[in-house]
Order: sequence, then C-alpha cells, then structure tokens
Amino acid sequence: MKPMQTAVLLVAVFAASAFSMQHQIYYTSRVLTSGVSCDSHPCGQNARCTISDGRPVCSCLNLHTGDPLDRCERVECIIDDDCRGHLKCSFNRCVDPCQDVCGINAVCETRNHYPTCTCPPGFSGNPLTQCVYDPQAPCKTPNVCGQNTNCEVTNGIAICKCKPGYVGRPLEGCRHECESDSECPLHQHCSASFRCESPCSTKCGENAECNVVNHRANCACPKNWLGNPLISCRPECTHNSDCPLNKPACLYQKCVNPCEGACGTNANCEMRGITPVCSCPKDRTGDPFVYCRPFTDDDLCEPNPCGTNAECRPGHDNTGKKRPVCTCPHGYIGNALVSCNRGECLSDSECPDSRACINFSCQNPCTGRECGLNASCTPRHHIAVCTCNDGYRGDAIYACNLIDSGRAAYSRYSRYN
Repeated sequence: MKPMQTAVLLVAVFAASAFSMQHQIYYTSRVLTSGVSCDSHPCGQNARCTISDGRPVCSCLNLHTGDPLDRCERVECIIDDDCRGHLKCSFNRCVDPCQDVCGINAVCETRNHYPTCTCPPGFSGNPLTQCVYDPQAPCKTPNVCGQNTNCEVTNGIAICKCKPGYVGRPLEGCRHECESDSECPLHQHCSASFRCESPCSTKCGENAECNVVNHRANCACPKNWLGNPLISCRPECTHNSDCPLNKPACLYQKCVNPCEGACGTNANCEMRGITPVCSCPKDRTGDPFVYCRPFTDDDLCEPNPCGTNAECRPGHDNTGKKRPVCTCPHGYIGNALVSCNRGECLSDSECPDSRACINFSCQNPCTGRECGLNASCTPRHHIAVCTCNDGYRGDAIYACNLIDSGRAAYSRYSRYN
C-alpha cells in the first residue's frame, strides 16, 4: 500500500450577530488520511472537493455551512455583502439593521448594510436618543447655508438667501455686490452699502436733472429753469404775470414774445392778450403765416369774384380803373356775375336734323332773314334751305320773280334763268 497522507480540511468561521461578537459558531472538519484523488475520498452533501498542494480539500458550496465531509446546509447569507444594500447579515439571515436602533422620532436609513440615524425635517436633537420638533431645525443643520446669508424655513425646507448688499451663491457663500465703482455698470456707482446704485439718488438738488457719466452724477437744471442744480432748480415763470412786458407770455415755464417767429415774411404781428395775430400789410397780399408779397393784376381774380362756373380775368372799367372781368367759358351761357350753365349744345350734331346749334342752343336755322323775296326757308341737315315759292323762279337767296309766259323768250336770257 502507498504511504498514507494526511489532508487537513478547511476550517470555516462565521460571524453570527451584527451587534455582538459573543455569538459565534465554528465548524471544524475532521482530518482524514487519503490518496491524492478526490474520487477516492468524496466530500459530504452540498460540499465540493479541490486539490491544493497535491492534497484533496473539501469545502461547503457558496451560501452553505456545516461539515464539508458530512453535510452542508444552505443559508441566506454568511457575510453582509450576501444581502442587498439595505439589509445586514445576522445569524445567516438578511435582516433590517434599522430595527430598534435610532432614537424617538428619528429616521433610520440603511447605507451599505449599516444603519444611519437622522432627525427628520422640522426636528432637531440627537437622532440616537430623541429628535424634538423645531420649526427652525432645517436652518440649524451645520453649513446648510454659506457665509453672509440668511436662512428661512418654508414648508419645512431651508431657503438660503444672500443678505442685503451681497451677491453670489447662497449655498456656497455670498460677497459684497461691489467693492469699487469699477465693479458696477457705468451708469451706477458702488455705494457706502457696497451695492451698485445710481449716484443720482443723493447727489443732485430739488427738481434738478441728473445724468450719470462714468459712475459720477452730472447735475443740471432743466431747460429754461434757474437755480443751483446741487441745491434747487425753479422755473423762470409759472404764470403770465411773472413775465415782463417785452415777453408777456409764460410758455413752457419760460417768458417769451409770442410774435417771435409766429408770422411769415413781411407780415405784421399784433398781440391780442398773449395770442399773436398775423396779417399782411394793406399794400401786400399772401399767406401771413408764410409770405406777404406785392399785389399783381392776377390778384384781382383771387379769390374768384365771378359767378358759378364763370371765368375771371383782369380788365378795366369805363374809367380805366383795374377791375376783374367775368365771362362764361366756351359752351356755357348765363349771367357770369351769377352763374354760368352749360349750353344745350356745342355743335350741330348734338341737335335734331331740323335744328342748328346757335349760341349753344338748338334753334331753327330759319329765322326769316335767310331767304329772299318770294322764297321759303326749310331747315334741313341743321341749315336753312331757301327755295322759290310755286310760280316763282330766281335766286332764292336774293329774290324770286313771277313766271310770265309772254316773256318766255326774254326769260331765257334772264339772270335768274
């Protein structure tokens, strides 16, 4: 027989409690003499055999405990890492480590298998013993807000704000809004409270206007106002009675002469109270607000003194004095001093065949003066047609002679043949 070899089996030690080291269970295997093959010396139930340094070694499977040479029983856990993060391994079972750990009113949260006790919002104290309700508790948490901040509790939540005159991130810390003018926009300066503010709020006098230039207040009285802009500004006037005679009107709080620039070139300006009245001199005409010019003949017809639709032109009366002359335009009839109306016609074509356009009216062209003695007039095609009466012959325009049969031979040679 081969020499016997001694195999020392794995010794397993397990921690049984999460809070005390007094409860420990040890499982020790027996020492066997065997060959170097796992086949000749099989391990117990739920155990496995491995060769280490040429010798067989029996051990329980993962999450099993017991005697590897006899029987290994499955357990829930052996170490904390066998459990989920919010549980802990105690006596081979995954349990909640927060049970009966924290103080009164405290909140327990498991982090990486270990319990963490904290006071809930609105409570303060020692979470391992007791948490007491405190409305300001969220603001009492160490370092909840940064420097130069104010903490306010809203709906149980700490709200951090920068103190007046400070800017920045309240959770990290706030600083002065400014330390010098260069840290402010050009229209502001760094005030004594270390804030970027307008310098106009304190620099200028009453009623003065302020314009900020490069962080500095530039004070001035409003236009037409008097006074010291650093002390007080006042208007030149508020009523007409405040003004002198040569500038009698108070306009926009300034004494002015209303006639200045009110009227046109060569126009006269007269004051009615404080109202300027513009007019052209007697020897001139035009728009007194623009320009007054000398009279011309054409001015006799401006405005038109004639009747409706009548035309005006410069002329003279019987004494040779210049005056406007009124006439009706072509195609119109009537009294030019009263009204001119369009005539009935402008040409014969606008009249019936038996009428002619005479003085812009459709009239009979036969007026009794067109034909000669013993002739008759008939209107045809807008003209007078003269013909000798029956028994007469000759030139109907001049005269028609009675026809004499006894003088026929003579008539052959007559002018009116």
